[in-house]
Amino acid sequence: MEIAIVLLGASVSVHTVLSAGWTLLVGIIVIVFLTIFISFIIGRFYGLSKNLAMLVACGNAICDNSAIVATAPVINAKSEEVAASIAFAALLGAIIIFILPSLQPLFNLSFNQYGILAGMTVYAVPQVLAATTSVSFVSVQIATLVKLVRVLMLGPIIFTLAIIYPRPGHHLRLHNFIPWFIIGFIIMMLIRSAELIPTTALTPINFITQLFTIISMAGLGLSVDIRSLKKAGWRVICASITSIFFLSVFSSLMIKLFNFDRITF
Repeated sequence: MEIAIVLLGASVSVHTVLSAGWTLLVGIIVIVFLTIFISFIIGRFYGLSKNLAMLVACGNAICDNSAIVATAPVINAKSEEVAASIAFAALLGAIIIFILPSLQPLFNLSFNQYGILAGMTVYAVPQVLAATTSVSFVSVQIATLVKLVRVLMLGPIIFTLAIIYPRPGHHLRLHNFIPWFIIGFIIMMLIRSAELIPTTALTPINFITQLFTIISMAGLGLSVDIRSLKKAGWRVICASITSIFFLSVFSSLMIKLFNFDRITF
């Protein structure tokens, strides 16, 4: 799936990112920060520790396990808190993947609107591809772009938390909060923007991308362990579900308030 994400960068250009407009980019940033804040409060309401509530909040708002793993050492979270925060993610992520496509015709969402909704609500980048491939390739492109912006928010969030939770002698490194396939996606996007990829090569690249995505989707089901629910506990489960609900509401409001159908690739 990671290779598919890197190849997908060839279908997106810097022009596309800029054509999304400041409204979408700022909207994503605002929703990420707002979701973290609301999710933290929700976690505390359900009785989670401050660290566990923050891990769940960052995981839901940004990029699931990558965000949790990157956040944990910054806030000095315990190993059991990290385990609890990621235990329910695989199952909830799989459920979202299967539910989201049915919302596109139900709410009469355009391919662009659905792509934004998927990019804003799905946990991990590979799951974004899985949730949009069955709808349209346009949705795949836009969802990946939106998710990319969310993932890149991990850097500012980690630095912000490092200020709030100072730890003497702790140094942040780039590879700790930006996955390698996101860097690969950006490199491919820059190559496409520089017009170094022939137009005739885009069709086979897109075919390979979709092929790898389909193969990876089959593997996603194998990552779900029902026994992990017992380890997560009902408080973490309730906090995660409520957090995703608010993230979906915020994203839907942004989609309805602004017109994003002009974004083209």
